[in-house]
Amino acid sequence: MAVTLTEAAARHVTRYIGKRGKGVGVRLGVRTTGCSGLAYEIEYADSVAPEDTVFENHGVKVLVNPKSLPYIDGTELDFVREGLNEGFKFNNPREKDRCGCGESFRV
Repeated sequence: MAVTLTEAAARHVTRYIGKRGKGVGVRLGVRTTGCSGLAYEIEYADSVAPEDTVFENHGVKVLVNPKSLPYIDGTELDFVREGLNEGFKFNNPREKDRCGCGESFRV
């Protein structure tokens, strides 16, 4: 499988990297937290680590560390605007449950 970006997410990342003036893509991962156990992490990456798995969609690199890949393999990252709010949305087919506040998930 793979980790993918929608066109909207790729446009947003490309625009933001252009404003920053540096970067190779985004790094996705998970950390242990919250009532359901795991939370998504996303950050802009300035370099590729040797252990990263690299996926590329719409000209944007998505970097995933080996510990996070089993939890987010198959995930599609989207960028959505809902009313006055905007942000990244993780569409993860492995996600079994989400906590009530939406901060954490379980696979």
